[in-house]
Amino acid sequence: MRTETAFEINQAVKDFLMLHADARYAAFSSSLVPGARRIVGVRLPVLRALAKDIAGGDWRTYLSVALDDTMEETMLQGFVTGLARMPLAERLERVSAYVRKIDNWSLCDSPVTGFKFARRHRDEVWAFLQPYLYGGQEFGQRFGAVMLLAHFVTDGYVDRVLDACVRMCPTAFYARMAVAWAVSVCFAKYPEQTRPVLAGGGLDDETQQMAIRKIVDSLRVTAEDKQWVRTLRRTAVRTR
Repeated sequence: MRTETAFEINQAVKDFLMLHADARYAAFSSSLVPGARRIVGVRLPVLRALAKDIAGGDWRTYLSVALDDTMEETMLQGFVTGLARMPLAERLERVSAYVRKIDNWSLCDSPVTGFKFARRHRDEVWAFLQPYLYGGQEFGQRFGAVMLLAHFVTDGYVDRVLDACVRMCPTAFYARMAVAWAVSVCFAKYPEQTRPVLAGGGLDDETQQMAIRKIVDSLRVTAEDKQWVRTLRRTAVRTR
């Protein structure tokens, strides 16, 4: 059987994306992700379905030749990395390769929330995340924080997640936003464990305000808890 060339593999992906492209959705998505590489407008369920199909075939060859010409082509690699069957060590190497390509919140959040392999290997993945959490790079920290909120807010890990949120000290906007999101998820599920983080002054002012807004907007938090959280708002918050 003839093996497809790199050009043929990537052309097949591009043809699929253009077949499912929606110009109005592309314009809407571009408005939400300023500065992103070109977006052709393929909806996430369609992109995930393509990733599932690729992951069931010769996905290693695909990942070895895949292009980053559009945001969808790059994101597709993240989805395939999360879906394909492989040993944990190989997966973590491939996740690292994908994280190096993340330069906006959407390339991070959409694939990373689906990295469910982390739930089967929490101890190993927790160790893997440490350099990202504390490395000081904006989207590396966002990747780490989203991994925590999506896969580690559990009985056995919530205290470690909250400690990490305090110790990360994010200094860039999208990293702070992810830490705030993680704190809000912890509060929705474990309010008593999370109260000391919000009340104790461990978060910087802007992250604290973001976390409060997310908690107040949550449908999983009681009216009484929302009222308590509102009392923790701070003044003199920096602007982006």
